[in-house]
Amino acid sequence: MLNRRRMLQTVLGTGATLGASSLLPAWAKSSSNGNLGVPSLSGTRFDLEIGQFPVRLNGKVGMATGINGTLPGPLLRLREGDDVTMNVTNRLAEDTSIHWHGLLVPFHMDGVPGVSFPGIKPGETFKYQFKVPQNGTYWYHSHSGLQEQLGHYGPIVIDPAGTDPVAYDREYVLVLSDWSFTHPHRIFDKLKKNAESLNFNRPTLSNPTGLGGMWGQMRMSPRDLADVTGETYTYLINGHSTADNFNMVFQPGERVRLRIINASAMTLFNVRLPGLPMTVVQADGLNVQPVETDEFQMGVAETYDVIIAPTEARAYAFVAESIDRSGQAVATLGPRAGMRVDAPALRAVPMLTMRDMGMAHGDMAGMSGMGRMDHGPDTATAGDDMKGHDMGAMSMMPDPHGPAVQPVKIEADIERGPGVAKVSGMTMSRLGEPGLGLDDVPHRTLTYNQLRALDMNEDHRPPGREIVIHLTSNMERYMWSFDGVKFSEVTESIKFYEGERVRLTLVNDTMMPHPIHLHGMFFDLVNGGGHHMPRKHTVTVKPADRVSVDITAEHVGDWAFHCHLLYHMHAGMMQVVSVIPPADDTTPAEKMPAGQMNMPMDHHGMNHGEGKS
Repeated sequence: MLNRRRMLQTVLGTGATLGASSLLPAWAKSSSNGNLGVPSLSGTRFDLEIGQFPVRLNGKVGMATGINGTLPGPLLRLREGDDVTMNVTNRLAEDTSIHWHGLLVPFHMDGVPGVSFPGIKPGETFKYQFKVPQNGTYWYHSHSGLQEQLGHYGPIVIDPAGTDPVAYDREYVLVLSDWSFTHPHRIFDKLKKNAESLNFNRPTLSNPTGLGGMWGQMRMSPRDLADVTGETYTYLINGHSTADNFNMVFQPGERVRLRIINASAMTLFNVRLPGLPMTVVQADGLNVQPVETDEFQMGVAETYDVIIAPTEARAYAFVAESIDRSGQAVATLGPRAGMRVDAPALRAVPMLTMRDMGMAHGDMAGMSGMGRMDHGPDTATAGDDMKGHDMGAMSMMPDPHGPAVQPVKIEADIERGPGVAKVSGMTMSRLGEPGLGLDDVPHRTLTYNQLRALDMNEDHRPPGREIVIHLTSNMERYMWSFDGVKFSEVTESIKFYEGERVRLTLVNDTMMPHPIHLHGMFFDLVNGGGHHMPRKHTVTVKPADRVSVDITAEHVGDWAFHCHLLYHMHAGMMQVVSVIPPADDTTPAEKMPAGQMNMPMDHHGMNHGEGKS
């Protein structure tokens, strides 16, 4: 590895990138090693260098920004309970950083410039030091500018200190990503000038009075599933495109563990192995009760571990298809190294529905965009909207082991400036639905409602208050925000108080799904799971969706809170959550600052208004 890095630095120094292209990808290893095809580093001390290096994809050479000269960066293999040191050296001409996604580290080790530390200057080395308090599948990436899009990411596997409850014979780490030969700043500039310029899936809407006309009046497309599509992106598995054919080997009868990480900048992936069921055993690094399924949708930054058990000595396709089905990455799983499976044809492009618009069929009142707010089922308007819908999908299941969870009336305090193009006329819980576009496939699909934590939740207290955050946008101007305020205009952070149990409710008023990530803590997804609610660090909020999570505020510090679609975060869909110690013996609900609406909850977990910071 050291010699290869020196070779790449020499290549860059002499400008002989094309001459060395025949050597690329230099990191490709035999899949019989049972790893992901890049170096695996283990121990308690790691030396990581962030720099630029050439990569070759589909016969074309580009320049990547990444770690130790590989795309993705090296697999970091840690052990639960160890004290680790990460010496990160910046070889770039600009500041950089590494964020340890999902790891519960001290806030000054979290790696977010301007929030938890200053960043790493060119030529400097920053020493990350922390104890590894957990196990599972995680990843790391830059939190500086748009470097993540250029290849600055890599996987982390933390082996448990005790016995792993998941039995398997072989494992593969699969890092999914989207690569572009167009520089990310140019992509962002294009989106800002014309938000639809990189969406090549747009249909022709010629009927001014029908459904197409309604979409046209709202200046939206029923195919606004992805801002950037396969026309711009090459989709990768461990740095390999479909043409590069990443290869995995198994022996019939083995239990194979796939640790799947969505490390893309902007792409939600539909994951499946046609003809081979998957048993989900872990979500976002934490063990869940096994769920067998045939396909699931992964938000950006989510991780899923699955067990597959092929019994036939034949090749299978591992398929990661973009949510808008404009492209895919396919790898081969077979009994012999070097096999190549036929990639399945891309499926039909899905269309957004009236439900995604935040309206029921026949409901024209939401056409004004700004004219309506959310209503609970106790109002006549909501009752009319709900006709013809599955009521079970529209409200969260009552929890027989804890607080009842019901839809609530929300009167949002949203900044009604140019950054808010619409407010959904009707929102509902969509945890019982699969990912967008997967509701009509002929096989089983995973939903959030199916996930149950393997171990009982530690904190059984009902939340003391609720904070409601609206996900807002003006897609035409490519403005993204929380509550209509982009990050550069936020004047104070969202306050959590150390030790409190707080409910965070996310309401999506936009037409796109958003993977929302909170640094520094896991949240319990309120999905009817009793005391086995799945704990996650990232949750995908569908259009017109209302998602609630319960959080125990344990880790004092300032923590980034943002959409993990890179260009959405860059455009302003980010805030900071400050976990602060109580100043005295009063309860957190009694200490809320003036002007911050605090919503206490009764012993049933029901709120009495909206709390917002």
